[in-house]
Amino acid sequence: MWLFDNNDNKESLTPLIIMTLLSFLTHLIFASGLFAFSYIFCWTLIQRSKIMDTPNHRSSHTKPTPTAGGLAIVTTFFLGMAVIFFVAEETMITQKFFLGFTFSSLLIAGMSFYDDYRQKPFSLRLITQVIAILVVILFGIVITRIDLSFSGGTALGLAGYLITFIWILGLTNAYNFMDGLNGMAGGNAVITSLFLGFVAFGQGSNFTYIVCYTICAGTLGFLMFNFPKGRLFMGDVGSTFLGFTFATLAIISSLYDDAHTSLLVIPLLLFHFIYDTFFTFLRRLIAGENVFQAHRTHLYQLLNRLGFSHTIVTLFYCAMAVAQGLGVLWMMTILDVQRLFVFIPYLLFQIIYSIVIIYSARKKNLL
Repeated sequence: MWLFDNNDNKESLTPLIIMTLLSFLTHLIFASGLFAFSYIFCWTLIQRSKIMDTPNHRSSHTKPTPTAGGLAIVTTFFLGMAVIFFVAEETMITQKFFLGFTFSSLLIAGMSFYDDYRQKPFSLRLITQVIAILVVILFGIVITRIDLSFSGGTALGLAGYLITFIWILGLTNAYNFMDGLNGMAGGNAVITSLFLGFVAFGQGSNFTYIVCYTICAGTLGFLMFNFPKGRLFMGDVGSTFLGFTFATLAIISSLYDDAHTSLLVIPLLLFHFIYDTFFTFLRRLIAGENVFQAHRTHLYQLLNRLGFSHTIVTLFYCAMAVAQGLGVLWMMTILDVQRLFVFIPYLLFQIIYSIVIIYSARKKNLL
């Protein structure tokens, strides 16, 4: 390459390469430490936890299993946040947004853990989620514009507050509803954080990048005990926290981090979760069912009940997540409103998939 034809260029680039490698190794060591912490935390929970998930008619497991493994993910996350705040100041976003993100995440995690412990009704869980979302909004983390035009984006005004509320509430519950099989929530969290982290790193959004590998490390430690055998479940404290954090991080990375990563990244990375939840809600509403009553008729649950194992269904959904991640990489090469067209093949796939599953489920009297 012409860049290396000149000895002066070589000499000037060498310190930069060394600094980059040292920085990468520092992050790798830190992420490895977070993974080890999460792993040990989960092992301890299995040995000593008294919070158990007892199977019922809706369960996909057959024996009492320690739950609240999501505490490992949550605790690892806050360790990462503490390091950013006290050590890695150059990666910080505005302190107001950082505190809003951290405090609201702590709030949703704490209330979800209490729910795991006390088994409160869905209505009370919904109220606590609304409180956490209002905290996010009060700290100014709001979708104020959508960059889908060549003119620099469309300002949303007051509508942005409503869109923010619906987006966070919707993804928080979608992620919680999709946590029904071994490795489903955890595996997809790892893939989502890897792809978002890769995009953020490439674009120079260091805060989002560190948050992503913190989530990835914490979730990987949990997955060692959750997939494929299901020795530990994450509980609401894990699934609700992950959905809430991904939803809020999507806003922060697009509007308040250095590179302003597209707001469409997280919706595409988790498109299969969003579609499954929305389709199931709509189908049950049209059928006249009580949409607030617990059930086992999500598409992924029906696929499992059709005879496919936890492992197969989870790997299938993880494969979808990887395919959507590749779509995100493709989307990053496209500008403005054209990025919406990237969703089309994934939407068509989900429509065909849902038709096949519903037809097969009705044929076997599962619906």
